[in-house]
Amino acid sequence: MKVKFLGSTRTVTDSKFLVSHGGTNILVDCGLYQGLKDLRLKNWANFLFVQKVWMQLF
Repeated sequence: MKVKFLGSTRTVTDSKFLVSHGGTNILVDCGLYQGLKDLRLKNWANFLFVQKVWMQLF
């Protein structure tokens, strides 16, 4: 398994990582929105889809 740091951009703090394993690539966004309230509210959005995909892969 390889993990590559890709940084962050625009209104998002923290960073992104590319996880590669057995020909599968997954981009993991570990950032938080900052700035306007509409953007900050996205920090608490539901991640169920990502959790289901992750569990199927590993």
